Amino acid sequence: MYKIVINVRNRLAITKKCLESINKHSVFPREIYVYDNLTNYRLDEHFDFFRELYQKNIIHQYTVNSDKSTFNAFSKVVALNQFGYNHNMDPNRNKYDFLLFLDNDMIVTPGWDTFITDAWNQIKNNRLNNIKIVTQYPGGLKNATTTKYKVKNENVFSGKLGGSGFWAVNTNFFNTVGFLDCKYFIGKNKKHDQMYWSKLNRSSSNHDYIWAIQAKMAIHTGGIAGSVCNALTRNRNKKEGLEKVKFKEIDSKIDQLTFDQFYNGIKEKNILYKW
Repeated sequence: MYKIVINVRNRLAITKKCLESINKHSVFPREIYVYDNLTNYRLDEHFDFFRELYQKNIIHQYTVNSDKSTFNAFSKVVALNQFGYNHNMDPNRNKYDFLLFLDNDMIVTPGWDTFITDAWNQIKNNRLNNIKIVTQYPGGLKNATTTKYKVKNENVFSGKLGGSGFWAVNTNFFNTVGFLDCKYFIGKNKKHDQMYWSKLNRSSSNHDYIWAIQAKMAIHTGGIAGSVCNALTRNRNKKEGLEKVKFKEIDSKIDQLTFDQFYNGIKEKNILYKW
């Protein structure tokens, strides 16, 4: 059993595909926590969609955040803090296998969670306390070093940095690594990963803190679905930026595809395999 926290902002079509990939391609039981941050497009459809998933017990929490509830700070930072505080209140928090931070433009592949579960079992059994994150290779990993370990016969690299769109962390992550201070993110739409890198470095005593498995467990579709962070950062005019992050045209195109049509269209695209 594990928990998945998904950050959402608009892009309902890709969110649907992300959640469908989880339901179709996961092996083990899971709980899904969704944080819908500052959505300003197809809002009623978001509510209808997530209400149905909640009624079917597919998702286990649906939180809607506003400018006020995110303190005008980077909403991903606030939402992950919210999830972390919620998780730390869970009396069974240490009984889960791992926590997965997942961006809504990540499409997981068949059996992805068997790799992550195997990896965390090895990390815990070998007392590799410096490892705080499991992800895929390359995943933004820097100064990668080949380890002696294998996960389902796939090579495992260790290193630092990396992108948090697909981070499987230990259940004590928020206690051993910590929370981010929201005051440093007011008026910003990036820097979540960079601020965590310094915390990860300290908590691992300057050792490698990431295991990256050489297996494609998630396909990053931000290049197709559009990047909210990039769109907001590039448009200094707030009104124009909020219009840009609706991604109306691509949202409509993705919505028209069945999951199988969409997945078959992305699973062989080399450009999407660089993450």
